Amino acid sequence: MQSMVMTETIWQRLLALRQGASSLASSSAAEDLYGPIAGARGAFVLAQVGQSLDGRIATPAGDARDVSGPDGLSHLHRCRALVDAVIVGVGTVRADDPKLSVRMVEGPAPVRVVVDCHAVLEGDESLFHDGGAPVIVLRSANAKGRPLPKAEVIRLQLKACGLDPKDMLDALAERHLHRVLVEGGARTIARFIDAGLVDRLHVAISPIIIGSGPSGITLPPIERLAGAHRPVTDVYSLGSDILFDCRLERRRASERQSEQVRMAHQA
Repeated sequence: MQSMVMTETIWQRLLALRQGASSLASSSAAEDLYGPIAGARGAFVLAQVGQSLDGRIATPAGDARDVSGPDGLSHLHRCRALVDAVIVGVGTVRADDPKLSVRMVEGPAPVRVVVDCHAVLEGDESLFHDGGAPVIVLRSANAKGRPLPKAEVIRLQLKACGLDPKDMLDALAERHLHRVLVEGGARTIARFIDAGLVDRLHVAISPIIIGSGPSGITLPPIERLAGAHRPVTDVYSLGSDILFDCRLERRRASERQSEQVRMAHQA
């Protein structure tokens, strides 16, 4: 396990790398962790989960505040500052009313993207009125809903599995949003992982036990452990939290198409 220590000098180097500077001149645990995000050129997807020791992200009633410790939250805000866009599902917005800001660190705020397939957002949620970064809402092409203030609504074709994560990323790439953080909730993160579209998965674990409630990642069931994901993983001590930095392999386009055909056939 590496101890991750962030200094002002290192953070400024990472922000410069994000803006297109050449590779980092020196190496530290912080640069090893954040360098792949800041230095990504082209498509790059990071998924982030903050959870308890027993793998929970909230209580059964939906209280997700303070699941992560202060250092886990700072880590999350650093990740936001190093990407172009952050994606959350509509359930996260309705349950937590998040700002999706970078208020705990210096750096640019990412475009905020909400997956609202069935157009259930009302328009009175905080992110439409807080004066923060731009908001994009992803909806199905045939969904009808209320107009949303100060937001761009992108309509995507509904597939057998709902809105296709690849279509979401393509729509964002058309707007020059290539580095993407998929932040929640569990179903949204799972869909991107299951589609083979995640480059890095960060699992931040804080030393609390909730006992029940939703889990951080819920993928389709497997019969044998031989089918489990076994990513190459580096472990960092953030201070209040422990972070697992997992390197996932993107699925090839042909493999994703085969999976879509299989799912459509089952439906």
